[in-house]
Amino acid sequence: MRRVGGGETELGRGVELLVRQVGHWQQPRWSAVASAGNLPRANLVHRLVQEIADLAADAEGQPRRNVPRLDNDLALPDQLRVVAADLLAAGPPDDVLARAAAQVAATRTAL
Repeated sequence: MRRVGGGETELGRGVELLVRQVGHWQQPRWSAVASAGNLPRANLVHRLVQEIADLAADAEGQPRRNVPRLDNDLALPDQLRVVAADLLAAGPPDDVLARAAAQVAATRTAL
């Protein structure tokens, strides 16, 4: 069995907290401007999804790819879970996991 390190635990916990925070939102809430900045909340979360997908691609030694911006913002929590799982599966160094966890925490705060 693989040992779960601190970075993995921190990232996983942060993602679950963010998903719990936004998972029940309906479209008007996703479209509202985030408390920090002047972007809609959905744009902030999609940007986070893209950042984590980029970290996963780098960790896998693969080219970065654009994460599709789906028509339905309610899919964003699932997209976040998928890219976070991809990053964890890539087994990156702890500093990369810490950076991803910090990005998740910053997004939670900005929402």
